[in-house]
Amino acid sequence: MWAKLSKISLFIFPFGMRKLLLYLQNYQTQISTTLLFVVSLIFIVYLSPREVQFKFEFQKGKPWLHENLVAPFDFSILKSAQSLSDEIEKATNQKTVFLKLEENQSSEAIATFSKDLSKAWADARKAGRFKEDSISDSLYKRLLNIGEESLKEYYSTGILQPTEDPFFESFGQVLLVKEKVSSPVELSQFYGIQGVVEKVRARINSNLNEEQAGFLMARMAAHIRYNIAYDKERSEMYLKNQLDQILPSRGAVLSGELIIAKGNLVDDERFAKLTSLKSVYEGSLSGARSYYSLLSGQILLVSILLFVLYAFLKQFDKLVLEDISRLTFILVNILFMVMLASIVLSFKAGLIYLIPFAILPMVMRSFFETRLALFVHLVAMLIIGFQVPNSFEFIFLQIVAGVFSVLMVNNLYRRKDLFLTAGKITLVYAVSYFSLAILQEGSILTIDYGVFAFFVGNGLLTLISFPLIYFQEKIFGFVSEISLLELSDTNNPLLRQLAETAPGTFQHSMQVANLTENAIIAIGGNALMARTGALYHDIGKMQSPMYFIENQSTGINPHDELSFEESAEIIIGHVSAGISLAKRNKLPDLLIDFIRTHHGTSTVMYFYRQYLRDFPEDKQAIGKFMYPGPKPFSKETAVLMMADTVEAASRSIQNPDHDKIDQLVEKLIDHQMNDGQFENAPITLREIRSVKKIFKKILMNIYHVRIKYPD
Repeated sequence: MWAKLSKISLFIFPFGMRKLLLYLQNYQTQISTTLLFVVSLIFIVYLSPREVQFKFEFQKGKPWLHENLVAPFDFSILKSAQSLSDEIEKATNQKTVFLKLEENQSSEAIATFSKDLSKAWADARKAGRFKEDSISDSLYKRLLNIGEESLKEYYSTGILQPTEDPFFESFGQVLLVKEKVSSPVELSQFYGIQGVVEKVRARINSNLNEEQAGFLMARMAAHIRYNIAYDKERSEMYLKNQLDQILPSRGAVLSGELIIAKGNLVDDERFAKLTSLKSVYEGSLSGARSYYSLLSGQILLVSILLFVLYAFLKQFDKLVLEDISRLTFILVNILFMVMLASIVLSFKAGLIYLIPFAILPMVMRSFFETRLALFVHLVAMLIIGFQVPNSFEFIFLQIVAGVFSVLMVNNLYRRKDLFLTAGKITLVYAVSYFSLAILQEGSILTIDYGVFAFFVGNGLLTLISFPLIYFQEKIFGFVSEISLLELSDTNNPLLRQLAETAPGTFQHSMQVANLTENAIIAIGGNALMARTGALYHDIGKMQSPMYFIENQSTGINPHDELSFEESAEIIIGHVSAGISLAKRNKLPDLLIDFIRTHHGTSTVMYFYRQYLRDFPEDKQAIGKFMYPGPKPFSKETAVLMMADTVEAASRSIQNPDHDKIDQLVEKLIDHQMNDGQFENAPITLREIRSVKKIFKKILMNIYHVRIKYPD
């Protein structure tokens, strides 16, 4: 696309514009890399809170390592969250409950009782129940007197109305409001309705006969009502006033007062003062000037961390900087973690330990080397660490968990190991936090054990790393160890087809895979990727399997009917055929590179020499007998090229022994080195010597050659 734009620009755009387009074309990778880092910088700074950070780090129970700290201004000593919570809980549990007296209830009840009794007495007289004589009149007065005195007595003591309000469940003091005056009382001194009824009945029965008692009890029962009730509004208002009087601070520190001297232990009192100063200091700056100062500092800080990441990649993994998709993958994962932390912090800071940050190095490790995975995790945690409270504790826990998640988890593609990973990470978090908390609190009794529940949830959420790896693998076109394991299964349809169509080539590929894998393990590299690439490197031979000697079992060689150029073309063609077949079967580019490079730019020497025997004057014909390349450009592809050549040649050794195998390996690999086949691969002479030793050892085991002992 850039080439077409450049040609069009020659006719349309002036010279200056053409020069700009050529510059963009030549430096498009560098420009894209810069843009990615700039966009990441903007995104991270946008998500970062604009808050002043206290510049001193301190922990309870540890010495103050900074210079003497003097109060820069007056400030109050804040109570701890636990202390405030305890005071609020105590005030709530020991709250004052108010009762109100219905003062008119007694007089009204007695008056209505008298009227009711008079009417009922007249009706009873008419019905002939009581005689009209002096005795009868005396009985009426007696009944009226007993009723009024009983009501006055019980109403004066108080009849309490029950309530199911939860507010009434726990309290300290009970006050009865009578004539706008509150006085302390005990709930046990008041009557209930049922208690009053029973006492009235007992009193009447002891003074009257059954008929008289029944008559009076029927009249009185209707006039026994509650005259004392729970005053909900007054009680709640009083509790609110009490809670409002609980101050968030206790005492004050004056400007110029020494808070802590260098080397002093940060005890509870000093810790409270330092925490209070930190809280006041971080909330003291405001206004546009402070905002832009904070913004500038954040931009500078994040820029430094991103530059450190860039410098690391440039020094140790330049391929990432040259591959935009890889760099995008790394930065997107960092930004995802920063965004996740920002969202959680906006709700509740304590939930930060619920986020499974350890999946970041695990995902990175699935596609990159361990060193890069750990460094990316370190940069991400440093960026987030400036946003969270108690940044030292956060960074310490996350770095430890990240290191263990990478070093302790080797086979994430196994289901049992995935669950073991969750357990390991939970244990690492718990042990690390417990040890740090003991140093800070000085006692296991004051540790916040609720945090351990977050660690358990964190470990369980780590299980999403498996689908996350698969999801990102498909988006960015990478190949994880899980996919490589699936592709290296010999029951894979393409490998099964190779075994059926070209069984000799399949066996050759298996031997080459073993040689390559063992050599890569010895010199360092991705052994699973090397083995998988070796299994597929010769799939192009399925196009014409009988033209390759390992598949010829009838003694008939079809090359006898072809010219040397035609034979060489078929042999060389298995590379392009393998690439086409791999693309049709959607093999990842990572494995196609093994097919493309396993012969490099070497020559089909047998047919070339045969050709020169017949046409010695045609020295320029070598181009017809050379593979198109490219040459190997990684350790894995370079070792595959050695293993492929050595394994194929070893089959032609007659009566193999130690010397023959030693000479064969040395000769073939030295020839490839002299031919410049490994000049693009990051493999050293020492590593090549190690590869030779591994090949010799394995080949001697294959051919049952005894080790040659010195004379």
